[in-house]
Amino acid sequence: MQKITDRFVKYITIDTQSDPENSAFPSTEKQWDLARVLVDELKEIGMTDVTLDDNCYVMATLPSNVDFKVPTIGFIAHIDTSPDYSGTNVKPQFHPNYNGEDIVLNKKENIILSPSYFEDLLLYKGKTLITTDGTTLLGADDKAGITEIVTAMEYLINHPEIKHGKIRIGFTPDEEVGKGAGMFDVKKFGADWAYTMDGSQVGELEYENFNAAGAKVTINGKIVHPGYAKGKMINSMLIASDFIAALPKGEVPEKTEGYEGFYHLYAMNGEVEKTELQYIIRDHDLKLFEERKETFQKIADDFNKKLGSNTIVVEIKDQYFNMREKIEPVMHIVDIAEEAMKQLGIKPLIKAIRGGTDGSQLSYKGLPCPNIFAGGHNFHGRYEYVAVESMQLATDVIIKIAQITTERAK
Repeated sequence: MQKITDRFVKYITIDTQSDPENSAFPSTEKQWDLARVLVDELKEIGMTDVTLDDNCYVMATLPSNVDFKVPTIGFIAHIDTSPDYSGTNVKPQFHPNYNGEDIVLNKKENIILSPSYFEDLLLYKGKTLITTDGTTLLGADDKAGITEIVTAMEYLINHPEIKHGKIRIGFTPDEEVGKGAGMFDVKKFGADWAYTMDGSQVGELEYENFNAAGAKVTINGKIVHPGYAKGKMINSMLIASDFIAALPKGEVPEKTEGYEGFYHLYAMNGEVEKTELQYIIRDHDLKLFEERKETFQKIADDFNKKLGSNTIVVEIKDQYFNMREKIEPVMHIVDIAEEAMKQLGIKPLIKAIRGGTDGSQLSYKGLPCPNIFAGGHNFHGRYEYVAVESMQLATDVIIKIAQITTERAK
């Protein structure tokens, strides 16, 4: 437990925030800082074939310790933290034996983490919680996953009596900006299948995710002196407001759940002459996903018919697709993870991800890759937290998956 805590704190205090506006790969130089630390640490604990390539991917091998053929399995987590909230100067706070009451993150700014708003906190009564100080995110997404993978590898190295086949591990940059698997060398990784350690609540096991696209909407207006604007000024911000209102009103993240898709306006910047809106479009069902994109474009086209062509310009780019199509033919890899949890007394929570992971893109690149819980909650913001015990359980799941895969190969 102490080793997990110390390792996690070391990782989260290295700033690795990614940048969606930078086309470079990785999108921020500071991601290399953690990558280099990981390379040194993996060598120190005894991993082999430790590499850091020109794209900031870290890979390493734990050789098999049995004399029969076992499928090569992989475990993957991402280095970067969300661009949505600062990851600079993270100051973790520790709450042993959490009592189920409000946690004051920052007394001066009256920032409170409360179970009356975040009900999942009550799942962790009696546990040791790690939170932020209310001024940054924590970085459990996905440095908890990195912690668990490194700790599991170290444990297997120090306990050779636990039999396992060849295990490959990988740490990726830029997952949070949708590029994490873009340059990942599946052939070099050489695993038959893998698991991303990038879920939330203890027990989560996921092999479905959203189909996803990003949409940039540019509204073009005309600026003239407001005193002489009648019949001449075109205020792009007002048109933007009408465009936003024209989308299905209930189909937004805050009003949907489960398999329900949405349109999410996550950024806007405007003046009279030009306004830009940034959307993400999501749906689990591929047909509904395509219809969502068509609806989005049609609304823009209808505005242009009334206001003039190119008043609204829409650019839609697909980001990733539902990995279920690639996982279902090899469902035994989900079964192994489910069995591992059951043997450890963890209730598997098999559900669809309302988002995406590197695993969705990797699955389409030929590496089937379900997602397993890493233990954190409230990602991408000041209210993020993780229980140390959750990271311990995720570490145990990794070890147990290695054992079960080996036993089934006999």
